Order: sequence, then structure tokens, then C-alpha cells
Amino acid sequence: MACTALNSKDFNVLWIKVNKESSESIALSSGNKLIVNDPRLSLRQDMNSNRYILQINDIQETDASVYRCDVVIGINHKISAYTELIVRRPPFIYDNSTRSFVVKEGQLVQLECYAGGYPSPRISWRRANNAILSIGASMYRGNILKMPAITKEDRGTYYCVAENGVGKGARRRISIEVEFAPIITVLYTSLGQVLRANLDLVCHIEAYPQPAIAWLYNGIEIHNNKHYSISHSTTSDEISDTNLQIITINNHQYGYYTCSASNVLGSTEMTINVYEALLPECPPVCD
Repeated sequence: MACTALNSKDFNVLWIKVNKESSESIALSSGNKLIVNDPRLSLRQDMNSNRYILQINDIQETDASVYRCDVVIGINHKISAYTELIVRRPPFIYDNSTRSFVVKEGQLVQLECYAGGYPSPRISWRRANNAILSIGASMYRGNILKMPAITKEDRGTYYCVAENGVGKGARRRISIEVEFAPIITVLYTSLGQVLRANLDLVCHIEAYPQPAIAWLYNGIEIHNNKHYSISHSTTSDEISDTNLQIITINNHQYGYYTCSASNVLGSTEMTINVYEALLPECPPVCD
């Protein structure tokens, strides 16, 4: 910052840092000498043009202020000129912004994001892979994203993005898990198989937390034995598949098989009717 003071040879020139939020001021230099011991400050005087150049290295946020150049004429008289130093700062997200959490389906959810920096950052919300938000768009601008009644489809990763044109911006990752009662789907509700062949019954289950899974035959729970083989597989925290294999099916094994799933939010079941067929079910017999 340069201050040119013409016809000031016989007067003292000062650089002053003015605190905008209070009446306090700090004198930084007097004439051609610094009076503040700070290695980031330097002062240079051009005797030919009477320019007093104040240089600040390694600019920090606290350096933002009004700087005043004073020429002291007398005990009650001075001439002043002002310049304002505005420090641009990349965005940063405050700790009081929302972090990851777990919520029950149907509850009101409010995601909050607050950021600092200069200029003031713009806040936007996005989902992973640009998935659609509950508002029906892939992006929302604003500090608060509201979901009046969250659904299981709203679970996943959200990003709060703060941008102000300085640097690359800031981003916070928020993971939302939605607890919901089990949902069961089956490919067929009725299957036929010939005697002495194997038959696989499969249930696809969505639930969070993970449910307890059981198979029942005519209302009685089935366990692994020489007639039945039960297996479970999990592809994510919310999705499971359960398989019941009826081994070399006999007459007494035809009937109604029920797949049941339950967690703290509820329970559900799906029934599959197994009947004797004239032709084998392919697969697994054809394999």
C-alpha cells in the first residue's frame, strides 16, 4: 500500500491500522521507520516522490482492516487518506453443521450447513452420483435442506458444498441411514416341482436394521437338516437374500412355505405355495 504525501518534507507521515469494530487504532510506522515489531511488515520510502510504501507479507485474515495514512500538520491538525484491505479466504465449513446420523422412516429431517470465508460462500446440497433429492431436483441451494417425511429411498450420502470463487471450495460428506420395517419380495408365489427333485425358494428382503429371518412350513419353523438347507446372503446393510432349498422333495413336503423377516420397526412375511408338478422345474433339475 502506497501513500504519496506531496510537500511533506517538514512533516511526519504515519501509517495507521484502524479497527473497524472498535475505536482502537495501531500506529505501524512513523516517517521512514516501522514502530511495530512484526517480521511480515516492511516499509520503503521513495525520497524522489515522497511515497511511503507499506508492505505486508503472508497475508492473514486478521490483516483485513482500514489502513490510514496521516500527515501530521500540527497538534490539532492532520491530513488523512484511507484504503481498505479486504482479505479473500477460501470457504470452510463450521463444526455446527450437520454430521452423519440415523433416523426412522417418516420423521422430519433437517440438514444444516454453515460456512465461513470471504466473500460469503454459497451453500448447495447434492447427493452421491447426482441422485435426485427429495425435492425432485439434483441440487438445492441454501443452508438448510428439509425432508418433511424421510423415506428409505432418501438414505445415502449427501454433500454440503460451500463455494465463493476462492480456491476449490469446501465439502462435507453426510451419511444418512434410514431405519425401516422389512419389505419382502419374491419372484413367484406359487411353484411346482416333481417328486424326488430339489427346489429353491428365494426371498429378497430390504430392511434396516438387518432383520431376523426365518422359514416356516405350514406355520412351523424350519431348520437345516437332511430335508432342508437354508442360506442367507447380504449385499448391503439394507438388502439381504434368503434361500430355502427343499432337498429331494417328497409328498409330505408340498404345501405352504413362509419367509418371515422382523426388526425393531416391524415384521412382515411372504408365503409361497409349493405343489407337485408333472414336469420338473428348470433350474435346478435341468442343471
